[in-house]
Amino acid sequence: MARTASALHILVKHKELADDIIAKLKKGAKFDVLAKQHSTCPSGKKGGSLGEFKQGQMVPPFDKVCFSGELITPHLVKTKFGWHVVKVLYRT
Repeated sequence: MARTASALHILVKHKELADDIIAKLKKGAKFDVLAKQHSTCPSGKKGGSLGEFKQGQMVPPFDKVCFSGELITPHLVKTKFGWHVVKVLYRT
């Protein structure tokens, strides 16, 4: 059976903004509110939710964090699309 994960993410163009978003999250800001304000991905309208996806479905750096990174902790990931702030909710 394929492994799956569920994650939230905020996609931005600049690392400085991504770092600022992580700092706000650490101070208690709500992920979904920041996603709606800042994310350039269509998922931003849904609070950054990507739903459940299979291992290998996302670009490699993103996939690696989703399937090996710490759960719930915001991670910073650089891909060809920009900078992602990723919060992995669970994995199977």
